[in-house]
Amino acid sequence: MKRREFSAAAGVLGTSALVLPGMGFAQAKAPQEGKDFRVLDKKVPSDAPAGKVEVIEFFWYSCPHCNAFEPKLNAWLKKLPPDVYFHRVPVAFRDDFAPQQRLYYALEAMGKVDELHDKIFNEIHVNHQPTNREDTIVAFVAKNGVDPAKFQELYNSFSVSSKARRAKQLQDLYEVDGVPALCVGGRYYTDGTLAGNMDHALQVVDYLVAEARKAK
Repeated sequence: MKRREFSAAAGVLGTSALVLPGMGFAQAKAPQEGKDFRVLDKKVPSDAPAGKVEVIEFFWYSCPHCNAFEPKLNAWLKKLPPDVYFHRVPVAFRDDFAPQQRLYYALEAMGKVDELHDKIFNEIHVNHQPTNREDTIVAFVAKNGVDPAKFQELYNSFSVSSKARRAKQLQDLYEVDGVPALCVGGRYYTDGTLAGNMDHALQVVDYLVAEARKAK
């Protein structure tokens, strides 16, 4: 979902990020800069451990495109090469996105992201519970077995605030135009609009990871 769409169509799934079958690169030409991906003017410092290629997914829990992409991403992650360091960054295109940023980083601090990440998407997009304010977020995590007092302490902590600020910085440094978006090695950006669909975007990422390896 593009930035300009958030205020007008937060609940409508558009065509730019629909998951459609893509052709493998053995049958098609290599991705093209400016068409399938773009190269950043200035490289973004990577948080990846030494020797690893960083891949970031920028996402928003309330985005229907991110929800539709999640099963495809999870399948891709199961085949992740050992030299690829993957992590997620929740975006905040508007101030009202911030509670879900804090939700993600508080769960991360508690080691609960893997357990609850998909359940959050389900709560919002299947159960139609917005889960986008502190009170509804605390109610959700409590319902799912998380200590609400400990969670709320972390949710409002300096460390979570710092991670949310860093997420906003990364979003701006990568010039994220919409979500879901994928970034590789601090240099490359792609999304469903550039690649045509998110299946193809994952193929583009595979190509860009190989390119990033060559640059090491």
